[in-house]
Amino acid sequence: MRIGLQTWGSHGDIRPFVALAEGLRQAGHEVTLLLTCVDSDAYASLSSPSGVKIRVVASPVIDLAEVERLGEAAARMVNPFAQTKMLIEGGFLPAEAAMFDAALQLAAECDVLIGHFFLYPLQIAAERAGKPYVSVLLSHVMVPSAHSHPIGLPFGQGALWRITRWALHKTAARYPNRLRATLGMAPVRDVLTEVWLSPELTLLGVSPRICARQPDWAPSLQVTGFLDMPNMQLEGRLTDEVEAFLAAGEAPVYFTFGSWTPRDIKHQSENLRLLTDAARLSGRRAVIQTPDAKACGFHSDQQILYVSASPHHLIFPRCAAVVHHGGAGTTQSATLAGRPSVVVANIAEQEHWGQELQRLGIAGKPLQRRSVSAGKLASRIRALRPDMPAKAAAIARAMARENGVATAVRIINEKYGVGNA
Repeated sequence: MRIGLQTWGSHGDIRPFVALAEGLRQAGHEVTLLLTCVDSDAYASLSSPSGVKIRVVASPVIDLAEVERLGEAAARMVNPFAQTKMLIEGGFLPAEAAMFDAALQLAAECDVLIGHFFLYPLQIAAERAGKPYVSVLLSHVMVPSAHSHPIGLPFGQGALWRITRWALHKTAARYPNRLRATLGMAPVRDVLTEVWLSPELTLLGVSPRICARQPDWAPSLQVTGFLDMPNMQLEGRLTDEVEAFLAAGEAPVYFTFGSWTPRDIKHQSENLRLLTDAARLSGRRAVIQTPDAKACGFHSDQQILYVSASPHHLIFPRCAAVVHHGGAGTTQSATLAGRPSVVVANIAEQEHWGQELQRLGIAGKPLQRRSVSAGKLASRIRALRPDMPAKAAAIARAMARENGVATAVRIINEKYGVGNA
């Protein structure tokens, strides 16, 4: 088949689609991948070892100053729907026209379209062209069920979901419906179940060790497992400096806020002070990831090593624990590495990931970025229970037997009559 994929977001939204595109290409399909990165032009040089056609669209979407402003504002917000609205208008709409033009072209070229759940331009293009559309969710936080809800109450889940769907539709439906109106298409009545979840096929790229399938989920919703892959070339390797630090003492705690790490000097310095003080108060050796520690006046010593980047798949297994923001990719990478987590969430989805790790017994209660202090973070690190490493290792062994990409490829092949890859 000719399969077109389109994704948008940060590295954690792009990497799983690169992995899925490679898997589909290796299964014999002709594959085109469109990617739009909100905060980086790093993917301009990305190439595919198997021959996936990669097109980079409108990347970066916004400049560094706007990335910082949106991140700071989102972290201060309590209302998840206000967060969603701000992220759409600040980080998505500036690239909407370019992404929609690219989606229309992709729909004309391909037999099946596969999109990041946020990408209503591709969903609209697929519907207009009469092509099958597959949605890919990288988190299970917004999958309705009478048996669960993100806020975790033990009762009334059905009513909670009706309120949630109404609030989400009120917040987000205006954007696809405006685009649909320009094409003379009828508006969607429920943005969650008609756009974000494809009624034809929705793939949930989360490990079943973390995401339990609910009995009332439709057959069109399939849990594939983590859409993982070997390190991409642009992710690099462990440096000699990192190797030397790891060999010089006990396993460190790794600190990363991923794409939510501030990059301007003022906010980066504030973030570094928080993490550095927390590491010292905890008494643990630490590796702290930040774009430019020296420019902020921070220098490595025997207890703390500052790095601009390190491939998570290579560094996490060699650390004692991971302090992170609760992004989908970082969370599953830490879990796959068999390491306990401390989550400092910026937005509601990240807090949900933290709650899931707490439920599994491999993290404490998640902290919130808007209220965290060095003391609170150090306490959470010191409070990691002795039984957590063994629990994390057991989950990691089970995850290692999964192959999310292979499962996703098989489901797509079976759905569209190709047979097993």
